[in-house]
Amino acid sequence: MAQPLPPLEQAPPPSVPVIDMPADWRDYFALTKPRVMSLVIFTGLCGLLAAPVSINPVLGFTAILCIAIAAGGAAALNQWWEADIDGGMKRTAGRPIPAGRMPAANARDFGIALSFTAVILMGLAIGWLTAVILAVSILYYAVVYTIWLKPRTPQNIVIGGGAGAFPPMIGWVAATGHITLMPVILFAIIFFWTPPHFWALALFVQTDYAKVGIPMLPVVAGEAVTRRQIVVYAVLLFPLSLLPWAIGATGLVYGVGAAVLSAIFLGFALRVGFRHRSGADDAMKPEKQLFGFSILYLFALFGILVADRWIGIA
Repeated sequence: MAQPLPPLEQAPPPSVPVIDMPADWRDYFALTKPRVMSLVIFTGLCGLLAAPVSINPVLGFTAILCIAIAAGGAAALNQWWEADIDGGMKRTAGRPIPAGRMPAANARDFGIALSFTAVILMGLAIGWLTAVILAVSILYYAVVYTIWLKPRTPQNIVIGGGAGAFPPMIGWVAATGHITLMPVILFAIIFFWTPPHFWALALFVQTDYAKVGIPMLPVVAGEAVTRRQIVVYAVLLFPLSLLPWAIGATGLVYGVGAAVLSAIFLGFALRVGFRHRSGADDAMKPEKQLFGFSILYLFALFGILVADRWIGIA
């Protein structure tokens, strides 16, 4: 029988502070998590450009705009729900709500408005299948991951990885109008990329998560288990990244590029997986290197996917 998770030692998260000054546009922009949004926009654009059909540039721009707006709306809803948690973590205490620059209700209303606008515009301009997938992606992140999974299970990142895996599928469906095997593979690549990417971060900020009672894997299962899981997902990601080439959907440019990038990714993961920290002063350099490279990996992999498509056309 599985043993129950050990209780986390934590102090109650601080209350959201009283608003000292009204929020300005920069605070609303910060609610959209622009650094995260850049990866969402990029993978969505790559899904659209790698599709085997052309799309009117105006419609293509509209589709990517809707993906961006939806990502911003979901991020705002995430920060509204997690305002107290963000206030208890050093990494997120400066966000608009915990820093006292915005009432939580403003973030909620802003997130709902952005999400609703994105879905309706996508449906009217591109198609309702794409709009439905976009709506599912918002609900997956704002409800399934943020409200249900994140505070309840150390597998939150594994299951919640689907939230960030939707953009290339949405871009592909926006261009083609239907779901095929290829966008499902692109979804799966990001799904399996997410755990090693996020657990690398969790390893060097785990004290923050423990303090606010979020059961991230390093907190409840320990570093050794987390390191092994990082290796497992990196190993699974390697052949998965080659599937677009294996099924004949891409050419050799993508196949070689994916193999090289995934081999490097796996190398970083192995350094983390078979490493033991030397003490409290350890800077966790390999973990930070894996986290940093994981972002570059996804940008490069999807960039090569598009390059392969356009080289094939030329």
